[in-house]
Amino acid sequence: MKRWIVLAFLLSVGLAQGYFELGGFKTPSGNIHCFAYADRLTQEAVLRCDLLKNQARLPAKPKDCQLDWGNAFGLGERGKAQRLCVGDTVADPRLPVLAYGKVWSEGGFRCEVTPARLRCTNRDKRGFELARAAQKLF
Repeated sequence: MKRWIVLAFLLSVGLAQGYFELGGFKTPSGNIHCFAYADRLTQEAVLRCDLLKNQARLPAKPKDCQLDWGNAFGLGERGKAQRLCVGDTVADPRLPVLAYGKVWSEGGFRCEVTPARLRCTNRDKRGFELARAAQKLF
């Protein structure tokens, strides 16, 4: 969990020294905003997506999480997606809309949006599906 808190912090810093942005998007409903960054030295990329209106039942908040829990999701280029403990958001009204049926692909990530959900995967085919009523991490 601490790894993902650090990861979320790095994403929140945005264009902090040593990182560059890969870009992002929002869903047509405006309910999900995603943004990706990469480390200039390691070239490792990270994708974060925030669900702005979540109607799903959330898992218990971890004891070491003192911030908001349940609406932010992180995905590295490799490995399983994680629900994040964060105190900020990547939501930005200036992000371009990813139209239904279209694919966003950058930094080893692939995201596709439909009217029902957003699905993002990494190089390992791990990722998440996000909708207002349910989230699936795989």
